[in-house]
Amino acid sequence: MKRTAIIFLVPLLLLASGCSSKRAGISISGAFALYPMTVKWAEEFKKTHPDVQIDISAGGAGKGMADALSGMVDLGMFSREVTPEEIEKGAWYIALTKDAVLPTINASNPFIDRLMEKGVTRQDLYRLFVTGEITTWNELLGAPPAKEITLFTRSDACGAAAMWGAYLGVNQEDMLGLGVFGDPGVADAVKADKYGFGYNNVAYVYDIGSRMKYKDMEVLPIDLDNSGHISPDEAFYETLDSVVEAIRDERYPSPPARELYFVAHGKPEKEAVIQFIEWILTEGQQYLKDAGYVELSGERIEEELAKLSG
Repeated sequence: MKRTAIIFLVPLLLLASGCSSKRAGISISGAFALYPMTVKWAEEFKKTHPDVQIDISAGGAGKGMADALSGMVDLGMFSREVTPEEIEKGAWYIALTKDAVLPTINASNPFIDRLMEKGVTRQDLYRLFVTGEITTWNELLGAPPAKEITLFTRSDACGAAAMWGAYLGVNQEDMLGLGVFGDPGVADAVKADKYGFGYNNVAYVYDIGSRMKYKDMEVLPIDLDNSGHISPDEAFYETLDSVVEAIRDERYPSPPARELYFVAHGKPEKEAVIQFIEWILTEGQQYLKDAGYVELSGERIEEELAKLSG
């Protein structure tokens, strides 16, 4: 499949006004997966730390790591495992929460009833995204008509694609599909094409207000036991709360579920940055459930807090 790119730009979010040199500042860039939660954390943190200016921009996990290692930002938002090579370059990382990447299709797909009943296996996804053996909906369903699947993947270096590839046993660059920039870009592309098929982070599939999927968006259930149909134990995508619970209790596989991180070039030394991370791992955990993310366990939080003092 030919790769193209649909450009989606996320503007810089300025969470404080003014530019007084007396203000403490934190600069953050990176993964779309962690962007909405980081914005929420920053808003709540500023209620008790009004003098801290926090600048946040989304551009993909690859940008977050590159910006952090180069010193362009204090923290990078990161949505895949940090590699040994990145650690050798000075990457320091700390886990904050957990979410997942989900297979997404258009809610107006003409085969939606059969798709929701049958689901898709990991092998189906491999033949679709990796080998290209499946290109039409009838090949996926085993029944006519032969309507072509419009397959979308990410054009930017990102954690969502890395984890989706990890689930299929390949790297991001090995996957087929029309390349689209950013999580919002993939979601928009799927919603605009009734034959569209992509993958998205949870935050771009469900509305945190209604707790339901966004208009024109549907999650294609994964047939985890390869039975040829979706059993009640596999049907946990109806609401934001039901899918978060499935991620929490590990009914949804990991990958494509994963932890989300902040990364930095070496252990942070700026006081405001340390305070913000400590706040996220303590008071900030209370905001995760409502936002559609999974809290870390108490034991995991203690492990991560030790990284700040160790």
